[in-house]
Amino acid sequence: MARSALLNVMVQAAFKAGKSLARDFGEVQNLQVSLKGPGDYVSQADRKVEKIIREELMKARPTYGFLGEESEEIAGTDGAHRWIVDPLDGTTNFLHGIPCFATSIALERNGEIVAGVVLNPATDELFTAERGGGAFLNDRRLRVAARKHLSDAVIGCGMPHLGRGNHGKYLIELRHAMGEVAGMRRLGAAALDLAYVAAGRFDGFWERDLSEWDMAAGILLIREAGGYVSDLDGSTAMFDTGTIVAGNEYIHKALREVLHRPVPTR
Repeated sequence: MARSALLNVMVQAAFKAGKSLARDFGEVQNLQVSLKGPGDYVSQADRKVEKIIREELMKARPTYGFLGEESEEIAGTDGAHRWIVDPLDGTTNFLHGIPCFATSIALERNGEIVAGVVLNPATDELFTAERGGGAFLNDRRLRVAARKHLSDAVIGCGMPHLGRGNHGKYLIELRHAMGEVAGMRRLGAAALDLAYVAAGRFDGFWERDLSEWDMAAGILLIREAGGYVSDLDGSTAMFDTGTIVAGNEYIHKALREVLHRPVPTR
């Protein structure tokens, strides 16, 4: 597959970050037995990886803006371009030695995502997309799954945890979805969840209370794989609402309808 110069920069930054994460992941697994625990170590790893990515990207395009999870936003002098980065999506998995985490890098141009990269260093899976150029897993072109009925579908979801999200609202949505689908899955890393929709592994996905860096690259991956992405109300304001629902044309529509069912009375 041919990659643009900008996508090559993003892939290079992701791989450099991935090497650092892979090393730290091994150390975190060793720290599980310590009394201190690995929490502080993971926080340091997170910040270190964002610094690696920022330096790589800014070296290539010093005038672009930069929005990352772990640092203050940098307003670039370019005005049209912005990097959107999650250095370690799936921190809790990483903390517990679960090899399901990712680095996510997206490029926004005039408010539109035009390139995206999601890398899981634990599995060496690299998901890439450029607007108009398709989506790929390593060098294999991706298409969303073709299933048309929720009864045949495996659906990924986010799950609110301690101190975050509307637990009651989620449980209602989950109750509705569980009664309609073939299976539910929770990976614990939204960037990978969305990449899995693009790869046809999940038929659909929804989550609330996400940030831009959680979604940006995954949104483009799904669109370039032929899928549909919106917020839960059907608009493209995912960054504003923090909600997302994705799938092919049929699953996206059906999943939105299920999630908007009224609260059950019994």
